[in-house]
Amino acid sequence: MDYRRLYEYRFRDVAQSRRDDVWAAVAPMLYERLKRPERVLDPAAGRCEFINAVPSAERWAVDAVAYDEGVAQEGTRLIVSEIMKADLPREYFGGVFVSNFLEHLPSQEAVADFLERMHDCMSPGGRIAIMGPNFRFCAREYFDYADHTVTLTERGVEEHLYAAGFGIVAVYPRFLPYTFSGRLPSHPALVRAYLRLPVAWRILGKQFLVIAERTADAIALGTPTHLAESQAASVGIADSRG
Repeated sequence: MDYRRLYEYRFRDVAQSRRDDVWAAVAPMLYERLKRPERVLDPAAGRCEFINAVPSAERWAVDAVAYDEGVAQEGTRLIVSEIMKADLPREYFGGVFVSNFLEHLPSQEAVADFLERMHDCMSPGGRIAIMGPNFRFCAREYFDYADHTVTLTERGVEEHLYAAGFGIVAVYPRFLPYTFSGRLPSHPALVRAYLRLPVAWRILGKQFLVIAERTADAIALGTPTHLAESQAASVGIADSRG
């Protein structure tokens, strides 16, 4: 599959500036949730909208598609490679963010292999945040995209993470809208306002966010903060892709 042409068509009506603006607001929130790591990896970085906006000392981006020169800004190290073949250091990254990637993998076993690879390259105590379309809330449009193959909800991702050696920290069944062509405003100030109002997540959110930590023995079973719809109103930005 020619992913470059595929994404050109998919986002033909979405200005790149809109995507950059959204991630400029979302990335700092997720950086806080990852405990402000010095070294962050985005293993499916696309055009680097997220990783460019992360205020960490060291930023790594991996993507299988060779985009135009300049997508990785100064300070972001870009590796063009399939993530399972990329040359990454072991036990190195304090934070990993995976956005809209697991659903593209060919099988549940491939999801497991990928998360084991992430566990291997993360330092003890490091956190991983995974965002993706929640099949429970977008089943009718889930397979409108040619590269969606694996069906996932936040519960399946929790299980995958725990099986890979992580302890679950927090689970948000609804977070961002399904696509950039949806109703999420793009101005950074408006996106930050959305992130401060979890009640809006219950209306617009169709993507989950699961946060986990690399622990020595994965003893965190049963201890995650599950932010279900009835509880989400207590979440604020201070604690805190299609």
